[in-house]
Amino acid sequence: MLNLRPRQLLLLSLLAAFATMALKTLAWYLTGSVGFLSDAIESLVNVAGAGFALIMVSIARRPADDSHPYGHSKAEYLSAAFEGGMIFLAALAIFITAGARLINPQPLASLGLGTALTVLASLINLGIALLLLRGGKQHNSPALEGDGKHLMTDVWTTAGVVAGVSLAAVSGQYWLDPLVAIAVALHILHEGGGILYRAVNGLMDKALPPQRINDIEQALAQFAGSKVQFSNLRTRAAATLQFAQVDMQVPPHWTVQQAHQLADDAELAIQQLGVELVVHIEPKTTD
Repeated sequence: MLNLRPRQLLLLSLLAAFATMALKTLAWYLTGSVGFLSDAIESLVNVAGAGFALIMVSIARRPADDSHPYGHSKAEYLSAAFEGGMIFLAALAIFITAGARLINPQPLASLGLGTALTVLASLINLGIALLLLRGGKQHNSPALEGDGKHLMTDVWTTAGVVAGVSLAAVSGQYWLDPLVAIAVALHILHEGGGILYRAVNGLMDKALPPQRINDIEQALAQFAGSKVQFSNLRTRAAATLQFAQVDMQVPPHWTVQQAHQLADDAELAIQQLGVELVVHIEPKTTD
């Protein structure tokens, strides 16, 4: 299987977004369907989202500096928030267009070719979405995950649009076409809300998952004992980076060098888990 880096995946997503937007726009032009138009508008969001995600991932990969001592990884959450916001704007545009067509339904033309183009675009999106979701899990990247989930939503949206538009053409009930478009808008609004929620959670330094915390606690237990105790473990995620802090109580008669050596060993062990740990050393009140 392909093993692409985040920037490569997002560049591929951007190229696919341009291709699918062109195919879906042509499908709308040939058929005059606002259902297909709603699908094309969502593809425009894909272009904007993939482009912005590519920029943010590039920023997120910059190393820590004096101005950003914890790195730039949180830039990925801005990408997810931007894409969620774009989805809301796209839904608004669909509501306005579909509302006018619902009042004045119009017959559809060249449905066969338009449907074929839309299905082709959806298959492209499906392939890219699976790659992005796999890459998001592999690299722990909210930008890849957000883009992948949005594209997967687009695939299901297109399936609904094709079914609805086909039903409108076969039955002659052309009001079904704008009704499908409105359903698409409601669906992507729900998805946009989910993307925004995850982005806000990330910016608020959400704790690591319980299983991850358990892994850290088990690793620290190897250094604990009757003389040394760890307490007050705090964790947070910053997109692809993970951080933790913990208090380590040591006997008051220990030397500074002895305590720091144990703290360094604990930090190195947790680093092997992919987590940057900071140990705060405190003397025990009783030995």
